[in-house]
Formats: sequence, C-alpha cells, structure tokens
Amino acid sequence: MHIHFVVHEVFEGPGAFRTWAESNGYSIGYSKVYAGEELPHSVEKIDLLIVLGGPQDPSTTTEMCSHFDAAAEIALINKCIESDKAVIGVCLGAQLIGEALGARYDHSPEKEIGCFPITLTDEGKNSEMFSHFGTTSVVGHWHNDMPGLTERSKVMAYSEGCPRQIVEYQDLVYGFQCHMEFNRELIELLIKHSEAELSENNNHRFVQQPEQLRNNDYVTMNNNLFSFLDKLTHRYLQKKPH
Repeated sequence: MHIHFVVHEVFEGPGAFRTWAESNGYSIGYSKVYAGEELPHSVEKIDLLIVLGGPQDPSTTTEMCSHFDAAAEIALINKCIESDKAVIGVCLGAQLIGEALGARYDHSPEKEIGCFPITLTDEGKNSEMFSHFGTTSVVGHWHNDMPGLTERSKVMAYSEGCPRQIVEYQDLVYGFQCHMEFNRELIELLIKHSEAELSENNNHRFVQQPEQLRNNDYVTMNNNLFSFLDKLTHRYLQKKPH
C-alpha cells in the first residue's frame, strides 16, 4: 500500500494517519504544498489519497493563497476516484471531494474547535465501516464550513454543531469534516497558530480554549480512525485487480 498525503499547512499535518501508515509498514508520499511541493502527476502508484485540512476553503484562489490550487487538487481527487483509488478528505479535503463530485461546500451552522461528540445516522449505524464507533463518539473539530452532498452521498455522522461530519461519497471515498487524526503534537501546533482565533471566540459554545484542548483524550478517536482505515484498506485490496 502506498499512501499519499496532500498537506496544506505545517500545523495541519497527517497526525494519527501517519502513525497508522507507519505502523503498518506502508510507503508514504507527501505533497507539502505550503513548502512548494508539487501534486503527483500520476496516480498509478497511489493506493490511498488523503487530502488534509487547512484554513483555506474551496473558493480560495491562488491570488488569495499562492500555495493552494483548488482546481489542481480537485483534478487530482477526480483522477484518483476515476482510477478506483481509495480517497479520504479531512475538513478542507472533504469539501474538495464534494466539489470534485459536483457538490458545493457550505458554511456550517456552528464554528467547532475542540473535542465534541458526533452521532451516527441510521446509515452510519448500518455500515460495517463504522460498526466500531458506537452510537456516539468524541472526535476533534476545527472548522467553519462543511462538505457538499451529492445524490449518491450518505451522511454517516453528524454533531450538534454540524449536520455533515462524516460523508460516504462512494464505496472507497469518504469525507471527514471532523479531525480524528488530531494528536497532542498537532494540537500544540494549532494552538500556537490560532491564539487570536481562540481568544476571539472564547465565549462560543463549541470552541474550547488551550487548556481544554490539551486535556482532551485523543487516543480513543485515533484508535477508532485506525480501525476505519484498516477496514477501508481491506475493502480496497479486495477490489484491486491482482
């Protein structure tokens, strides 16, 4: 298995995704676009594409952020989907998957920063991919927006602040508005980068402050993510031509 990450900012890295990939001995590639690295020209060697989050949104232009090319990332996502690769989008990445499949992203009803529970929908409860989650599960959040929905997509989980937390777009294509990859290293980077944002939203009901962020349990959500990824890669390998 070869995992390729699209990384938009140093403070929104792969976190627990990388832990999982390394623990399984999978090969890993990166497009750290914030450092000027290019997106892959070919998807032939990619098995799982993971497009991570960032402060941008799908409507952010290269004039607004020179290192973020939404059109190029959408083209890469489409190329992977058309080639029957597994694709995961996180936060911004989830919104880009929706855009790639013709669904416009939208603003979330609430800003969410911190760890809050998500609840499985009936679709989620009936999905083997999420059978290990339990009806509710506490996960990480750091967003203002949410992914769009296509006619084929199914919402697997929602939160009190956002109705689209996990979306199944196709059999091997998933959007996570939530951040199950958060670990203590990423949280410290995010806190350092977001001091002003946290201070400005200190009275918001779904925004935690640094002390709360540092005290959250990230191990349980990481383990739930690992089990999901194991199931996804198993499904992918079953479908992959030998």
